Order: sequence, then C-alpha cells, then structure tokens
Amino acid sequence: MIPRERILNSRIMIVDDQESNVLLLERLLQAEGYTNVVSTCDPLMAEDLYRGFRPDLLLLDLHMPVLDGFGVMEHLAVNSGDDYLPILVLTADVTRATRIRALEAGAKDFLTKPLDQLEVMNRIRNILEVRLLYEDLKNQNAI
Repeated sequence: MIPRERILNSRIMIVDDQESNVLLLERLLQAEGYTNVVSTCDPLMAEDLYRGFRPDLLLLDLHMPVLDGFGVMEHLAVNSGDDYLPILVLTADVTRATRIRALEAGAKDFLTKPLDQLEVMNRIRNILEVRLLYEDLKNQNAI
C-alpha cells in the first residue's frame, strides 16, 4: 500500500481547452490535498510542459482545437521517453468507438463528462498507486 501522503505529493498535469474544466479539476485536487498540479488550456504546450514537469498522471481532454487529445497522446508516446505514460481521459464524448480508440492510444482509464467527483478522485488515486508501484519496482530492478 502506498502512503496517502506520497500519493498526494504526486505530480498531476491537466490539459483541457476549457478553462472552467481546468479550474474545476484544480479545485477538486486541491480540496483532496494534492499539492503538485500544473495545467494548460493549450494542447500545443502539453509536450513541453510534460517534459519539464514529468507528471505521474496526465488528465487529458480529447476534443480540443488545433491538436486533439489523441494527437497529444501520440506526441507524448513518441517524444516523452517515458515507458509508462499514465493518462486519464476526461471527455464529453460518450461513444464506444472513442473510448476504445483512447484506450488503444495509451490512456490508462476513461471518464465521461459531466464528472462525478468521487469517481474522478478514486480513479486518480488508483492510477497514481499503480504509477508509484511501477516506479518502485523499476527503481528496485535498477539496483
């Protein structure tokens, strides 16, 4: 079991073109006690922000202008150098085809908007636990 404090200190990055969605997620995370959160409403900034911040979790919208969430995932998969890219897709698109496409593109989980606060927080915690366990195992194997 990963200590709660370690989970709350995880680095979380939000990419959503709607500022109101970003603010809502930031407030939810802050209320839960998360301390390391960065965000952008410009999907073109996602790759540089990711490289500089190295998040433990990326909360990603799919339908954005100029570069959609699929494009963001593709760029990060090719250019991030991370062998375990933790992405939780948050989108208003409820179609099965979109869910499958997002998961096949590398998303670890998928939620549709409007979001249920408890479900979002539980899924975030679950993904972060897996991420941190993965990092522990990776570090242990490197010794």
